[in-house]
Amino acid sequence: MTDTLIAGIRPDRLATLAAREARRYAQSRPKAAAAMAQGAGHYLNGVPMHWMRDWPMPHLPLVAEAKGARLTDIDGYGIDDFCLGDTGSMFGHSPAPVAKAIRRQARRGLTYMLPTEEALTAGHLLTKRFGAFEWQIATTATDANRFALRVARAVTGRPKVLVFNGCYHGTLDDTMVALEHGQTVNRPGLVGQVQDLSKAATVAEFNDLAGVEAALKQGDVAAILTEPVMTNSCMVLPAPGFLDGLRALTRQYGALLIIDETHTLSSGLGGYTRVHGLQPDMFVAGKCVAGGMPTAIWGMTQAVADRFRAYDATRPAGHSGMGTTLSGNPMQFACLAATLAEVMTPAAYAHMERGAARLAKGLDASIARHKAPWHVVRVGARVEFICAPGPLANGTEAARAHEPAVEAALHTALLNRGCLIAPFHNMMLVSPATRKRQIDGLIMAFDEILSELFD
Repeated sequence: MTDTLIAGIRPDRLATLAAREARRYAQSRPKAAAAMAQGAGHYLNGVPMHWMRDWPMPHLPLVAEAKGARLTDIDGYGIDDFCLGDTGSMFGHSPAPVAKAIRRQARRGLTYMLPTEEALTAGHLLTKRFGAFEWQIATTATDANRFALRVARAVTGRPKVLVFNGCYHGTLDDTMVALEHGQTVNRPGLVGQVQDLSKAATVAEFNDLAGVEAALKQGDVAAILTEPVMTNSCMVLPAPGFLDGLRALTRQYGALLIIDETHTLSSGLGGYTRVHGLQPDMFVAGKCVAGGMPTAIWGMTQAVADRFRAYDATRPAGHSGMGTTLSGNPMQFACLAATLAEVMTPAAYAHMERGAARLAKGLDASIARHKAPWHVVRVGARVEFICAPGPLANGTEAARAHEPAVEAALHTALLNRGCLIAPFHNMMLVSPATRKRQIDGLIMAFDEILSELFD
């Protein structure tokens, strides 16, 4: 019987739970079902963005309103939101200072390809929050990573980026690679991919400094691009000394170190970089930096900026390949300044840390009580339960720990109990607006579901 278990669960119990919760969801949301049946056909596969199909419910709910850490759908259900736009609304939905900034800027214009005084304020605040980098603005972290890699390749004269197996850096082509039998290959499943991405990228395992050094010794790596904590599928924490080892190796072999904090801004004020004293050459973040307004930031140290200025002064005239028309618009700067000054505060992070610690402790206790072979990982305000023993060391182990059938059933069951978590894995965020009763409600719902699966 043991060999047939799925993440420690009998398949018949899992199937029973999944079927019942799917029926319960479908029966309880007739307005959303009718609206989707009538209007979704105008979209490819019935969704505005293809990844919305990754939600496991029989059909999508339609949101009527979002405020703080709570959603209301058109069927009238209030939902405690721990997904928070997969970090985009990590500080809560429509924080008051950001909403005020939007209203004020909307009266003055949305975009005009010129800076405002608030752009200057935002630049000062970026340095105050994240460190002494020379900044640029983008609309998405994918774009920011793409532009940062262009600069890295320009100043080093090298073609490749080193990324980690199972990494997440948005939809940047260069990072859509995997490690198979020790070789860098295109990730399976890429749509319309015709190029061999290994020509511009190489892959190592997270927490493997020997593998990193072997790649750097080839002399063709411009930069290592990494999250300080792997977050794409089942969180993987850095081993003691790993991030410091990356810093030392990049300096030894002449590569740059780019830290992507798009998901790890949950770590605390200034992100993982500030909290843990990292020293990257370049810094990237997106999603929540402007309170939910599509905005990303990327910056470089003065040393890298000086190298880039020297390169830029001698390159032929022509398009740089960096920048998009709507990036750096005044609405972004208004929301960025409001978020950095009034939303992303020490008090907000203190509340988030306390709540996330409470959530992690409660989930861990439930897992222990039901003797589930699972574990919990927390990075500041970000919590994840993983349906496998831990800790995990790298992307290969994280991929093996991913249990889609279990996670899909759990996600629907939690939503039926008024709790929303991220659809792609088991990630939960605690915002400054999240209340203890919401956290305790999620823990109770989780425990009720585990009782059915394991007891």
